[in-house]
Formats: sequence, structure tokens, C-alpha cells
Amino acid sequence: MRRGIFLWLSLFFAACNTNKNMGTRHYQSEDSFFSTFLQSHSDRLGPIFKDPKAFGLQIIYTSIDRDAANRPHFTDHYYHVDTGQYFYPASTVKLPATALALEKLNDLRIAGLDSHTPMYTDSLPGISPAVLTDSSAADGLPAVRQYIKKILLVSDNDAFNRLYEFIGQETFNKRLWENGYPDVQILHRVGVTGITPGQNRHTNGITFRRNGQVIYQQPAGFSQLNFSPRHDRIGKAYYNNRNELVHMPMDASQKNRLYLADLHNILRSIIFPEAVTKSKRFRLKEEDYRFLYYCMSAQPEESAYPHYDTAEFHHNYVKFLLFGGQQPNRYDANIRSFNKPGWAYGFLTDAAYIADFTNQVEFMLSATIYVNRDGILNDEHYQFEETGKPFLKALGEIIYEYELQRSRKHLPDLSKFRSDYTSIE
Repeated sequence: MRRGIFLWLSLFFAACNTNKNMGTRHYQSEDSFFSTFLQSHSDRLGPIFKDPKAFGLQIIYTSIDRDAANRPHFTDHYYHVDTGQYFYPASTVKLPATALALEKLNDLRIAGLDSHTPMYTDSLPGISPAVLTDSSAADGLPAVRQYIKKILLVSDNDAFNRLYEFIGQETFNKRLWENGYPDVQILHRVGVTGITPGQNRHTNGITFRRNGQVIYQQPAGFSQLNFSPRHDRIGKAYYNNRNELVHMPMDASQKNRLYLADLHNILRSIIFPEAVTKSKRFRLKEEDYRFLYYCMSAQPEESAYPHYDTAEFHHNYVKFLLFGGQQPNRYDANIRSFNKPGWAYGFLTDAAYIADFTNQVEFMLSATIYVNRDGILNDEHYQFEETGKPFLKALGEIIYEYELQRSRKHLPDLSKFRSDYTSIE
């Protein structure tokens, strides 16, 4: 009976529209197959699925089929995806930052300048302090490579802010717009308060120097980029910077914006650059991709530099879909999530490419939810642990279980995603 159900589902999948154009802005907000499939698992998906509007639920699932040459072909499925419904992207904006920082190093084409080159950041008084050392690095010096590791291993805020300053607000947005994401707005640093939108347009001076020799120097910058006006509001009330409760929705019009579909496709362009037209790829080298795959799929305890206290940064610390962000939830080591999550203001988001190297299974899954029962922002009374992460775990599980049963004409060769995780240096 079970095999019959999966055969029925497979036929439905085969009938679904395949979206092969990575740059397209057109997609269904929902499809009947995926809704029916999710509904058949409603008990496992719990209260969030039973009231998707209240929880701001949006899901994108991409099944992947390989041809005889191992080329990927994608079938996208959407559930309640709505670009008119703002959600705060939180740390998911760090994913494109990692790619754009590596791209900028490549574009500069300066001998001796790469992700290993020590990067010294000047201070911006009242905005951002200087960085001259990094105790987490093997050599004690800050570098783009070290910042990327921190971002992908534990979602470090300061590491993102330093890449934001290196890339520059203007370049950050223009490059994403050029890559086919015109609605993206990356307006500010993350995890810091009291900085105005105007101050976030300013970025620090930066010097790359090795053995006393200046390799490249970037002066302090200011973005004059014009952004389309927005009227986004979130929550019912919020605590302001003076810890005063304001009884109205928070104005989010100056907050970062990254739609779920854009996040999903940015991830796909990193995982599958061959599936994107050249004009819409990040300008990365093969070693850049290998490094990103390495860090995106690793666990904190697998890193030597930085070294993490696993009591805080435990196994699956930033792995929500399928793994639930739960320390004891240790799937076989041959299942890896190449992902970037974000969580803030009650919004919980994860975008993941999941690969099972033992069973030769792969798929993409992205989802965002809002778990803030009282509707008050900055009170830290969010339901990430008891409601949000269990939902993302269950969602990942039902898709993974389906993928284990789904027939494939050609099994994928996943060797390019394999890494040696004995130690990230």
C-alpha cells in the first residue's frame, strides 16, 4: 500500500511544471500537488500547518532529477509563497554576503589578495569599531575566509557586518539586482542597535596587508543608492531602543528585505552554478565553491579555527530543516544540510540543499514561519524552540522520507559536495 501511495505521488510530481529559468520572477504561489501532499501529513506538521496564515508560513520545495550526464533538472513546488507578505530575513542575508565577498576579491585581480590575506578594518566613530586582530584564527588575524567560516558555522553577526563593510551597501544591492533579484534590499548591518539608516550607508576603510606590505586599500565609503519606498510593518507592538513598549506595529520599511523565492534561488545558484546563465552567476572560482560547500555543510565541533564551545554551539546549531536544531538529533553523518538560516523578531527561516550521500538523494527546501504568539517584538518571548524548530524538523523529515522512496532514472553523482570534516582550519 505504501509503495502505491508513493507511486501516485511520483506521478503527480512528474506532471508538475519544471522551472528551469533561474532568473525568472514568475512562479506559482501554491500548487495543488504540494498542498495535497502536505495536507496528508498535517498531523505531523502540527499547529503551524493548521493555521498557515497566522504563522506566516511559506515553503518552497525543489525536487532534482539528473540526466545521463549528471546535469540537474529542477521541479519547484510552492506553498503560500507571497512576495506581498513581508518577513524579516534576519541572518539569511549573510548567504549572499559570503559569495559577494569572494566575488569582489576575484574581481579586484590583485596579486597576493585572496580570502586568506589579513584584512584590517578601520573604525567609524559612532557606527562601527576597528578590527585589527582575530583570536579565533590560527594566525590571530582577521580575513575574509575566517569571516565566512564564522557566518556559515554559527551565523556570526559581526562577521557579516565586516563583509557588508568590505562589499559596500551599494555593490551588495547592485550585484544582487544584476543577478536577477531586483526586489532585494540589504540596508543595514545585523545584530547592532542605535545605527540610523543613513549611518548604515557608511562603510569602514579597509586595508589588506601581509608581512607589513599593503596589498590593497579601500577607503571609507558611502552608498548613494536609491531604494524603492516600502511600507512594511511587523508585529502588533514593540520595545524601542529605550526599552519602552510602543503600542503599534514596528516600521520595517528600513529593514533588510529578501524574499523566500530569492533566497531559495541564491542558494541554488551557489549549489548549482552550472544551472544559471553566466550573467547571473556569482563570479566565483572552483575553489570558492568548494570552500562554501565545506563550511555550509559542516558542524561547529568540526572546526578547529574557530574553535567552538559545543555546549553553546552544539551539533545542528544552525541546521533546522530535517535536523530541528536539536543537539541529540544526529542523523547519519552521510546526510548533510548545505544551508543558511535566520531567526529574529519571531521570524524563523531556513534555506537548505540536503544531500544523502549513502542513498544518493538530494533536494532543496526553504521555509519561513512567524512564531510570536503575543505579537510583541523585542520582548524575546518567541516560540522558536517549542514551535518553530519542531515544525521545520518535521517538514524536512516528510520531504526526506518522500525523496528516499521517489524513483530516479539516473542516480546523482554527489561527489563534488563531499568534504573531509575531520578539521576545518
